[in-house]
Amino acid sequence: MSAVRRVLVFMMVGAIVGAVAASFIVPPVLGWYNEPGAISPGKQVETLCNIPELIRYTSSRLLRGQLIGAAIGALVFLFPGILSARRQTRGVPATVPPSAV
Repeated sequence: MSAVRRVLVFMMVGAIVGAVAASFIVPPVLGWYNEPGAISPGKQVETLCNIPELIRYTSSRLLRGQLIGAAIGALVFLFPGILSARRQTRGVPATVPPSAV
């Protein structure tokens, strides 16, 4: 069972590192990808809103909210996890060596 637990711990750490990396990488990439290109040289492209800034703001807020939700969920499930671990260790009786007569 410890091998499964070890794999799950590594997967969870990888998911957290990936979420943090995505929080910093995705908003600038989305802004760059959706920035309108220059159709005629020397002339600005006309848009109704500043699309790159809008995408950066929206995606950063979305990712920040996901990160806060993950942290709150981890804290909420920390206490039932501790209680479950305590119950499991209490359920296993300790072996007492026989006393010398």
